[in-house]
Amino acid sequence: MGYMAAHGTRRARPAELVPGTLRVISARMDYLPRAAPAGWCEEELQALRAPQRAVVSVYARGRDYHKVLRTRLQRLAERLAAAVGPLGHRVFTDSAPVLEVELATRAGLGWRGKHTLALTREAGSMFFLGEIFIDLALPVDGAASAHCGSCNACLAACPTQAIVAPYRLDARRCISYLTIEHPGPIDPALRPLMGNRIYGCDDCQLACPWNKYAQRSPLPDFDPRPGLDGAGLLTLWAWDEAEFLRRTEGSAIRRIGHARWRRNLAVALGNAWRETGDPAIAQALARYLAAPDEVPDALVREHAAWALAQRAAGTLHDPEPT
Repeated sequence: MGYMAAHGTRRARPAELVPGTLRVISARMDYLPRAAPAGWCEEELQALRAPQRAVVSVYARGRDYHKVLRTRLQRLAERLAAAVGPLGHRVFTDSAPVLEVELATRAGLGWRGKHTLALTREAGSMFFLGEIFIDLALPVDGAASAHCGSCNACLAACPTQAIVAPYRLDARRCISYLTIEHPGPIDPALRPLMGNRIYGCDDCQLACPWNKYAQRSPLPDFDPRPGLDGAGLLTLWAWDEAEFLRRTEGSAIRRIGHARWRRNLAVALGNAWRETGDPAIAQALARYLAAPDEVPDALVREHAAWALAQRAAGTLHDPEPT
């Protein structure tokens, strides 16, 4: 994530990022789907225990949150301008070098949890953050107090031990970073730890006791799309690029591209092949690797070869009965 370092002090000094900024309005938007059951955390954990099921982070199963929250923040800014007169402003949501969690904690929306995400007693951590930088000197709110106490559940739950200490995350080990931001090959030592997570990871949030208070979103935007909730790995592996683009239109997933999507699926298939020995997985991977004219992406090919090698004693067909 070199872009973070490239922006230097502007990340911590809003007036350097947007000249004239006097205040930052920080906002929270819940994203738990409207139909999420009372036992949604346990359902998510069950999905992680089903090797051949593809798990996409809860926040990414619906519409791209960048578009939803940015639009709503812009409307809020326009309503503010209508009330007080013309003002300079700019809206952000995970779209610029902005220290969103720090701003949210200073604005009183919550505190920084040990997993580094923002937490609130009223809604856990299942929400997005967004900001309006304005040139209006509004009254300043007080910061929120922290309530993690001695709990270290998020540290213990991280599959790759990316939370190296309370409030300290090694992004190079984080599954969310690896499956979304990281453009190259995934460290082979980390691949077995990724399980069936193909886009993002919610484990630290699922372990957090405060998420029993997570709020359902009233918006249909975050309802899961068909194909992204409960789908099998082989079903998603079968998507060609045209199908991927069609299925992910308006979704945050589209930005990683088809090659990175298949790279992530290959890792999950390798883990499922090692655990289940299902010959259908090996057959799908072998067919892919046997068609070099249809496999132009070296990144996907390397991960598919790794996946196929995960069950050295496995065979591509069930043995004949004796």
